[in-house]
Amino acid sequence: MIKIIIADDHPLFREALKQTLLDAKPELSGELQVFEAKDIDDTYHLLTQHGECDLVLLDLHMPGAQGFSGLVNLRGCFPFVPIAMFSGSDANYIIQRAANLGASGFIPKSTAPKEIVSAIKTLLAGEHWYPSHLESSVQPILNLQISDIAEKVASLTPHQFRVYTMINEGLLNKQIAYELDISETTVKSHVKKILKKMGVRKRTEVIILANTLHIEYPDDLLSRESHEL
Repeated sequence: MIKIIIADDHPLFREALKQTLLDAKPELSGELQVFEAKDIDDTYHLLTQHGECDLVLLDLHMPGAQGFSGLVNLRGCFPFVPIAMFSGSDANYIIQRAANLGASGFIPKSTAPKEIVSAIKTLLAGEHWYPSHLESSVQPILNLQISDIAEKVASLTPHQFRVYTMINEGLLNKQIAYELDISETTVKSHVKKILKKMGVRKRTEVIILANTLHIEYPDDLLSRESHEL
């Protein structure tokens, strides 16, 4: 049984992709079970239920996460499950950053159904897949600063990651408690552990570090990388 999770906040897209996969069952060589997640919380829930999942197709812009933080934390919580990005944002630098942060592949949403099926087959075989015009140039490049921050975000538990995301949205402890329907004391406990794992003392410093995993505009990215060189 092949198990695939489609994680995207657009129901029509999820349904279309699911149908594409179901229509391709003979090519995928096995029984196929497709699950749908509308946000990061749903994705965690499904992966907890189906830890033996063969592949997650994760939208880059998912509710419950900012930028690449969802990819990073899911990779940390479920290290043995391949995760491929599936996005309408397919600029070269975005695909390169996804590769740097552990994505098994990147499928633009503009990809033709036949090529999507070919990509899924490649990913299920344990290989990487990127658009053909970029395949030879996309290589994981170690950036020590980003790698260190990604490792810290990956170490957060799902509950801590929810609070981390809300901190980055500028919510106060009382607001986070209300949104998550938990006590403010519990939120403070989570915040304390997040600060410790991130190696900082203030929540504003968490936000500064988190910006590293946000999706940057090319000019900002090039400027930063030139500075680092």
